[in-house]
Amino acid sequence: MFEKMNKSLLHTFHIPVLGLSYSVDTPVKVARYGISSVVSIIEDELIEKMREYHCGRSNEEYIAITVKDENYRARRITAYLNLLDRIVKRQIKELKTLPFEPGSDIVKYFELLPDHSEIRKEYEQVNALPDSNEKKLLQNRLRQKIKAGSIDVNIMSKIDNLSYASDGTPLPPEFSDALAALRGYANSSLHSSVVLSAGYNPRLYSYIENFSDFFPDGDGNMRKKIILKVSDYRSALIQGKILAKKGIWISEYRIESGLNCGGHAFPTDGYLLGPILEEFRQKRADLENELFNLCNSANLAKGNNIFASKPGIKITVQGGIGTANEDNFLLDHYKMDGTGWGSPFLLVPEVTNVEENTLQQLATAEQEDYYLSGASPLGVPFNNFRKSTSEKQRLERINKERPGSPCYKKFLSSDTEFTTTPICTASRQYQDLKIKQLEEKNISPEQYTLELNAIIEKDCLCEGLSSSVLLKDHIPVAHSLSAVAICPGPNLAYFSGVFSLKEMADHIYGRINILNSRDRRNMFINELQLYVDYLKTAVGKSLDEMTVKQNRYLQNFKANLQDGINYYHDLIPSIKKETQHYKDKMINELKSFQNLLSSISIPSPAII
Repeated sequence: MFEKMNKSLLHTFHIPVLGLSYSVDTPVKVARYGISSVVSIIEDELIEKMREYHCGRSNEEYIAITVKDENYRARRITAYLNLLDRIVKRQIKELKTLPFEPGSDIVKYFELLPDHSEIRKEYEQVNALPDSNEKKLLQNRLRQKIKAGSIDVNIMSKIDNLSYASDGTPLPPEFSDALAALRGYANSSLHSSVVLSAGYNPRLYSYIENFSDFFPDGDGNMRKKIILKVSDYRSALIQGKILAKKGIWISEYRIESGLNCGGHAFPTDGYLLGPILEEFRQKRADLENELFNLCNSANLAKGNNIFASKPGIKITVQGGIGTANEDNFLLDHYKMDGTGWGSPFLLVPEVTNVEENTLQQLATAEQEDYYLSGASPLGVPFNNFRKSTSEKQRLERINKERPGSPCYKKFLSSDTEFTTTPICTASRQYQDLKIKQLEEKNISPEQYTLELNAIIEKDCLCEGLSSSVLLKDHIPVAHSLSAVAICPGPNLAYFSGVFSLKEMADHIYGRINILNSRDRRNMFINELQLYVDYLKTAVGKSLDEMTVKQNRYLQNFKANLQDGINYYHDLIPSIKKETQHYKDKMINELKSFQNLLSSISIPSPAII
């Protein structure tokens, strides 16, 4: 199955979703080269602005869909995705007519492909022939093999607030954020996948059943597919079974490092990426068999079409990959069907939307500029960038004794401690109320400062993660909220400069090396360090009030890290493409982290 699926791929990497705006129109920039990418569809106001922008660039009529229109959120998303679909189809049609000459997009298409690609090899053979009618015939055959990369979309399951009518009454559940986004995608013309991330949402998972495109047709094909972003095998199995029992097939599991990633971080219970991939490698056949039987049984009971044969499950991995050797090891040793490269593409202006000031800050950043923060109103650790204008704005507001942000979009509004209607913990309203509550507490100055910082660390991500593309494309920014939030993974510290798509693709495939001169550990060791640091911080936060539950969690976390270190010791001989010096360095680093882990003492629970 691995070989069959891998050969069907034009590229072995995809570009994951990047914030709200950084990859919002990336398909327009890379799909014509056979590269798949993911668009966030949760922020409909941004999507509507991008539709207006790209209608103008494509000479298409733009008819606004306003908040006064019925079902406006889903309709905006459908209209935008249909526009992307039309643009990419036109691009592919035009690309197929271009001459095979230096600088042509059709040449770029083939030369971006990995060297091992059968289509790339065929192109090189044809290209080496002298000009003749036979060469033109073979070139025309190559044109027919050109395929666009997939225009995939992302829905963050946790973002699913109910919507309200103008008189304040709640609308039916199907108008909630996530359900409306799914409906917008399901009603689009795309033949692609929706990536469901950030955990299980029962309401959303049940809603998928309303759309026939997610079920097999008479030939066993699905117009639209489901990708689950997961952090471990257990989560994949549980969620896969939930959906399979509804007749929904998971076409891909997208494994992401819990901490060595961009955006929101969902740390596992100390399970490291290597052991997680090992479990998938060993159990993928069992997973596919179990889900296949459940899915067909469910569809048979519903009177739906069933799969005559197993449709196959792709398993891909992303988070912290930095070299071609690492990429190849994941594909070869763990039999992954592909890899995700996200944060490095923030340094590629022809692919992503990073406005110039932020781009230059990223291009010259130091390692300490990337950090795990508590900035997200979701209460989930968030990979942040110290030099962002959003962070600068947050500090300026604090200095003016006006912490918090105005809240217009309300996608992350979930707190009802002070209000009946949910409000956002990054909002000025919430932080003002929470600080007043804190001031009434009889606590030490040290504890007061600790709790205050936790309140005012929250930042507005709805605006901050949307503004970059507006600034880059000179689109008016609402309410003058032009500060940019950006959330690269810590792996970006090893890339400095601004790169072209060709340079990044060549780096991924090992044709060039664009890493900076900083000493970079293997991706597994980098993740191990992040997890050990996370454990140290978690122990420190629990010292004063260690509960039995917290103690059990931390002990289990530490034990899993120990198991991971042991696993990596045994794995090192399997890393064939690295030098002995590289492997010796890994061994020494593992010993160092082993000692550090042993030195972390987890206190006993407080006796009450």
